[in-house]
Amino acid sequence: MNTTPIGGAYLRVADPDWVDPLDPQFASGFSGQRWNPPSVPCLYLNADLDTARANVRRLFDGLAYGPHDLDPATAPLLLGVEVPDGTTADAYTDEGLVAMGLPITYPHDDNGDLIPHDVCQPVGQATFEAGLDGVDCRSAAVGGDRELAWFPRSEKPHETSRRAFQDWW
Repeated sequence: MNTTPIGGAYLRVADPDWVDPLDPQFASGFSGQRWNPPSVPCLYLNADLDTARANVRRLFDGLAYGPHDLDPATAPLLLGVEVPDGTTADAYTDEGLVAMGLPITYPHDDNGDLIPHDVCQPVGQATFEAGLDGVDCRSAAVGGDRELAWFPRSEKPHETSRRAFQDWW
């Protein structure tokens, strides 16, 4: 498995009703998420604003309404998050994907279909067990670029800013 350094500023899209939007237990719920099985706490972060927006748009795929139709009081917040320096598995570069056994077409397979969570979760589990700080990965959201699936073991994430939907969309 190839590794890459992380640290610095990231973005988190958060529901304004969440009690603690930086709680990594949220993603370890019923079925886990893309890179973490239910047993692994994980905080999903965006490397840039375009990726954060792409992840919000993804939530509305197939619906008759979109992000612009949201009530500002219930629309997603954008949090700035400071991540401490660390080392993650590389699921962003072609070389990193090949080392993980994933196609260089990731997040899609050779047929153009989105690679399912059950393919990525064992990689995330192995990353966690190897003591790495998460997975630096290509975004699976159309129009997104880079995300971080961060395993904050002893480190607490630090919120640096909070922006209302109308201020970041």
